[in-house]
Amino acid sequence: MSTTAILVVEDERIISRVIEKRLRGLGYAVAGVAATGEEGVRRAGELRPDLVLMDITLGAGIDGVEAADRIRREVDVPVVFLTAHSDDATLQRAKLTEPHGYVLKPFEDSDLKTAIEIGLYRHRSDRRVRENAQWLAATLGSIGDGVIATDEAGRVRFMNALAERLTGWPQADAAGRHVTEVFHIVGEKTREPVPNPALAALARGEPVALAPDTVLVARDGTERPVDDSAAPIRGAGGLVAGAVLVFRDTSERRRLEEHLRQAQKMEAIGRLAGGIAHDFNNIMTIITGFSQLLLLDGQPPAERAEAAQNIYDAGKRAAALTQQIMAFSRKQMLVPAVLNLNTVVRDMGAMVRRVLGDRIELVTEPAAGLWDVKADPTQLGQVILNLAANARDAMPRGGRLTVRTANAELGDDTTREHPDVKPGRYAVLAVSDTGTGMPPEVLARVFEPFFTTKGLGNATGLGLSTVYGVVKQSRGHIEVSSAVGAGTTFRVFLPQYTEPPSSRELRLAARGHETVLLVEDEEMVRRMTRLVLERSGYTVLEAGDGAAGVAAAERHAGPIHLLITGLVMPHLSGRQVAERVARLKKGVRVLFTSGYTEDTPTHPSVGPAACDFLHKPFSLDALKDKVREVLDRP
Repeated sequence: MSTTAILVVEDERIISRVIEKRLRGLGYAVAGVAATGEEGVRRAGELRPDLVLMDITLGAGIDGVEAADRIRREVDVPVVFLTAHSDDATLQRAKLTEPHGYVLKPFEDSDLKTAIEIGLYRHRSDRRVRENAQWLAATLGSIGDGVIATDEAGRVRFMNALAERLTGWPQADAAGRHVTEVFHIVGEKTREPVPNPALAALARGEPVALAPDTVLVARDGTERPVDDSAAPIRGAGGLVAGAVLVFRDTSERRRLEEHLRQAQKMEAIGRLAGGIAHDFNNIMTIITGFSQLLLLDGQPPAERAEAAQNIYDAGKRAAALTQQIMAFSRKQMLVPAVLNLNTVVRDMGAMVRRVLGDRIELVTEPAAGLWDVKADPTQLGQVILNLAANARDAMPRGGRLTVRTANAELGDDTTREHPDVKPGRYAVLAVSDTGTGMPPEVLARVFEPFFTTKGLGNATGLGLSTVYGVVKQSRGHIEVSSAVGAGTTFRVFLPQYTEPPSSRELRLAARGHETVLLVEDEEMVRRMTRLVLERSGYTVLEAGDGAAGVAAAERHAGPIHLLITGLVMPHLSGRQVAERVARLKKGVRVLFTSGYTEDTPTHPSVGPAACDFLHKPFSLDALKDKVREVLDRP
C-alpha cells in the first residue's frame, strides 16, 4: 500500500467521491476532501499532504488557480490540476502557479496515476535543486573569498556576498552583465586592463591564474590588490557551460608582508654596522694617517706623492664599498652601455685570476654570435668578481671555475615560475665551480641580504645580494643550482639589446670658457669642484643651497650656460632649482649630482636632452668630461 497521501479539492461531491475511490484503487491514501478553494488551502496547511489534486474551476470563493498559488507559497505541496475545459486566460494564470501536472476530465486511471507520479517526482527534484542551491549559497557566503559564476558567454549568473562587497555590484544589478564590467581589473603599475581569468578559463577549458600585481577597480572607483583564479564549469557531455572566478583582497597580506620586510630591514641595519665597520675603519685609518704625513714639513716629494696616492686608493675602496651596499638595495645609479658579455669576461680575466689564486683553474667558454646587452660594465665586472670570490671560498683545496656565455630564449614556462621575468631573448653568463656545493637550506637563502655561512667578521654577507641587486636593477634574472659535493652554477640572464647604436660621438674633455652656476651644500665638495672648473677655464658662480643658487642666477646679468646642482639640498631641491633657473636663463643646461638616487632626474622645465646626471663620488676627469659633453651637445 502506498504511503502517498493526496488531498482532493473538488466542488462536485459526486465527482470527488469517484476520485477518492479511484485513488484508493490505484494504491494512494486520501488525506481529505475540500469543496472550495479556501477550504483546500486551510486543509493543505493542516494535513500537509504529499500532493493536492485540485479542480481549476471551483464554486464560490477563490478558484483553483489562486488556491494553488497560496498552497505553493505557504505549504510547498505539489499541485496537479483537474480540468474539463477552461479559457486561455485561466490557463495562463494556472501556469504562473507552476503546477506539477494536469489531468483532463474525463480521465483514465492510467492518466491519473501518470500525472500524480510525475508531479511527485518533479516536486522532489525541485526540492533537491532548491536545497542544493541554498546549501551552495550558504557555503559560498561563508568562505573568505569572493565568488562569481558566469555562463558560457561570460555573463554573470551568481555572486556571493563578499564578491558583491569587493566589486560594489549587488547580484541583482550584476546578473546578465559581462564579467569584465563587474570584475574590472588593471595592472597595478601599467594601469592597463588585465586579461580576465574567467574569460581565459572559458576559452582554454582549464584553470587560469590571475596575473600578479593586479588591482580590482570597484564600481565606485575604490581600488584594492587582488589575487585569484578561475576554472571552467562543464555541463552535459563535458562541454564548457560557464566559469567560476574565486578572488580575494590581498591588502592585509601586503601590509603584513611590508611589516615583515621593515622588521627584517631593521635587523639588517644592525648586522650591517658590525659587518662593514671593520672595512670602513681601515679605510679611514689610511686616509687620516697619510693626510697627517702630508701635513708634516720636510717630506721628500716622492714620499708626499706616495701618501697622496694611498689616500686616493683608500677613497676608491670606500666608494666601492658604498656602491656595493647601494647595489644591494637597488638604489645605485647605473651608467648603462651597450656591450657584449664576452668582452666583459675577457677584460675581467686578469682580476678574476688574482681573486682565485694559483690553486684554481679559470676556464672561459665564450659563445659565438652572442647577443648584445645594455648594462653598467663596472657593475657587471663586480658581479663576476663576487661570483668568483664566492666560488674560491667553496674550493679551499683548489678546483676549476668555468665562465660560459650563451644565448637563450625564455618562454612562458619560465615566466610563470618567475613572474618578474619577461619572455624574450637573453644573453646568459654562467659561472660554475667544482666546489663543495650547498645544501637546500643554504641554497634557499643564498641571495638573502647579510646571510653568510662564514664566521663572524669574515664576511658582510653582501656579496651575492649585491649580485642579485645589480642583475635585477639591469632588468635581468639570476638563478642558482647546487648540490652538496657537486659544485654550484650561477646563471645571469640579461635581456638582448636591439636598439640601433647612437650616432653621437664622444668628445674628449677640453678647456672651456662658459659660465657655470655651481649649487652644492657640502662645502668641501663645492670648493673642489669650483677649483677644477676654474682651472679648466670656466667662470664659476657658486652657492651653498638652492635658494642662494636661484638668487645668484637672478643677480648675474650675463648668460649661464650650465647649472651643476645636487639633487638633495636645503631650502630648495635640485629639481626646483633647475626649474627656476631655467625660467631665468633660457637655454641653460643642467647637470645633477648625487650619491644616492632611485631614478634618472627629470623636470618639466628642462628637456631630457639638456638634463644629465653625475654620480658621486666622481673623479676630476669624469667631472671635466661630463661638463664638456653636456655643453657640447647639440
